[in-house]
Amino acid sequence: MDLPAAFIEKYQRLMGSHEAADFIGALTAKPAVSGFRANPGKPGLPQATISETGSWPVPGVANGYYGQVDGKSLDHVTGWVYSQEPSAMNVAVALDPQPGEKVLDLCAAPGGKSTQIVALMHNQGLLVANEIFAKRAKVLAENLERWGAVNTVVTNESPAELEKQFPRFFDRILVDAPCSGEGMFRKDPDGIQYWNPDYPAECANRQRQILKSALQMLKPGGTLVYSTCTFAPEEDEQNAAWLLANYDLTICPLHQEEGMDNGRPEWADGNPDLAKAIRLFPHHYHGEGHFITKFQLAVGNSAKIGLLTKQHPKKKKKRRQHQGEMKPSRQETMEWQQWCQQVMPGFSASRLVKFGDQLYALPSLMTSLDGLHVLRPGLHLGTLKKKRFEPSLALALALSSNGMAAVRRLNVSGEQWRQYVHGDTLTVDAGNENGWYLLVTEGHPCGFGKLVGTTVKNFYPKGLRF
Repeated sequence: MDLPAAFIEKYQRLMGSHEAADFIGALTAKPAVSGFRANPGKPGLPQATISETGSWPVPGVANGYYGQVDGKSLDHVTGWVYSQEPSAMNVAVALDPQPGEKVLDLCAAPGGKSTQIVALMHNQGLLVANEIFAKRAKVLAENLERWGAVNTVVTNESPAELEKQFPRFFDRILVDAPCSGEGMFRKDPDGIQYWNPDYPAECANRQRQILKSALQMLKPGGTLVYSTCTFAPEEDEQNAAWLLANYDLTICPLHQEEGMDNGRPEWADGNPDLAKAIRLFPHHYHGEGHFITKFQLAVGNSAKIGLLTKQHPKKKKKRRQHQGEMKPSRQETMEWQQWCQQVMPGFSASRLVKFGDQLYALPSLMTSLDGLHVLRPGLHLGTLKKKRFEPSLALALALSSNGMAAVRRLNVSGEQWRQYVHGDTLTVDAGNENGWYLLVTEGHPCGFGKLVGTTVKNFYPKGLRF
């Protein structure tokens, strides 16, 4: 891997020739590091993945492991594991979300940090996972569904639009900001071609706009975690210093594992509090590059809160509408309840919402969805057909992660599971009553099928088959 000469010269100047040599050597000569997290909401550790990868724990990260995940394995497809770079796992640990809180992951795709937040919250409270780019937001929603997220709403909005919807609303906000990506050069060498000496400063300006919106949505006393996957001081210490100088924020110390570095105040305005940030360098830490800072917003109406948000005259603007939220009819609710009583009688949803013909369970802490572009308004329950209900894959994958149990279950073999994800019908022994069943392979709920005689009709989503 060839790094730009200007990049090498920059870090030689910042680090000094000795450390810069180790740093550049780690970037160019050592391979990228892979990892995964086990899902604590699914029963038992994913022994198949752990044994096959020869993995070992990531220090300080519950359920985090070094190792490579097979994306078509039973563990991965059913949400028992999530592939995530080890350094990135430390961001949600710093956020420390608690069950019952309202949390925003503002730049959330592809979903590694969001799924980790769901796990740390025990699927309780509210997580709004947002992504501004539609294609990436779709991937985010799919990853959260596979993980078994119940408490999560996925939105596809700009931070500026979200700011209008959620003033002073969230207990904790994560801004894992789009950045110059220097820390991912080993993992994604193509990113090098986009780099130029001015690129970090351009990214830093965009990050400040995102942070301005984030601060408008944070409760007084709330927690903001700002992180990047770059080494650039313009995007790291200098943005942290900008936050401290312009908002009534206190920077919080973070626990450090072996190999983690302090932030470098001398790379910004010299504020010694910047040393409380964490830097992950590849020549010290077994992982890719990352920068993490944690702030607490002052309690009360400080004059500095919102200082940098310009007040413009309000213009009448037609808001982009969401996808047609409405309450299901009495008949539709009855069809859902009858299905639920037959298959999983212990489950109840207090806030049923319908988007088109799709039925969702909206998290109780979520406010109105009016005006928001929403991809996933909570747990996707299924499709409302004419005089019947068809359950979703998301509901099947959520059963083991929220204490929900299905009384109608069919155990299928590993070979039958491979047929199922390929889209084939299954043949099972006679003796079971016709109707819907949760299909389970090696203890992993993997979807729903409809039994007619000895044939299980396949409802695995066509777009996910392989």
